[in-house]
Amino acid sequence: MKDNLVKFLGCGDAFGSGGRMQTCIFLNLSDLKILLDCGATSLVAMRKFDINPNDINTIFISHLHGDHFGGLPFFILDAQLASFRDTPLTIAGPKGTQQRLNEAMEVLFPGSSQKQKNYSLDVIEIEPGSFSVLNGINTSAYQVTHSSGAPSLAYKLEYQGKVIAYTGDTEWNDNIITAADGTDLLITETFSYDKEIKNHLNYKTLMKYKDKLKTKRIIMTHMSDDMLKMLENVECDYAEDGKEFFI
Repeated sequence: MKDNLVKFLGCGDAFGSGGRMQTCIFLNLSDLKILLDCGATSLVAMRKFDINPNDINTIFISHLHGDHFGGLPFFILDAQLASFRDTPLTIAGPKGTQQRLNEAMEVLFPGSSQKQKNYSLDVIEIEPGSFSVLNGINTSAYQVTHSSGAPSLAYKLEYQGKVIAYTGDTEWNDNIITAADGTDLLITETFSYDKEIKNHLNYKTLMKYKDKLKTKRIIMTHMSDDMLKMLENVECDYAEDGKEFFI
């Protein structure tokens, strides 16, 4: 598999618009293989597109809605019971990730959160406005505007000279400008075409601020039926399940 690959395993919204899988974005950056979000359908998408879950080093969770983190219980149990993982896994997300993950595992598979694992699992909670180095990845996190019972984050990730920003779900927020600055790629939610919907970004607003986004490339994702119907009218690249981009 080629380095510096971005592959959309799932690029849909919470409601299956367009028959798309929920958010799960695979990054192959040299020796690191990363997921941006892990929605409820992520393990299905990984099997469909022939991505080995055991190859994933790090999973970044933008916020704690099921279409963005709901695949983690399945991923974690697959690692123990089906894929027989024996290498460490890091899950990074906002404050509250550990508790919400435990609760989700107990709802879906009672007792599963307490079972001893044959691999090392490290859940790291990231504060908005912070900088950290996770598995060699320079990681900046920014608060965005999306209600999920915990802080919602945009990320800027830098590894071996490649820089990628990801907004997660959010209304327009000036932190998107900061996250995008100097990046090779900005992956941004674009839920609707021109409708103003609380907690979500639309294409017209994105275009309004496009000149302020100092990035080499924009890819839109997490699109509703309203946005999918308008794709022939857009200026930016857009995601589809299984679609690959190289940076």
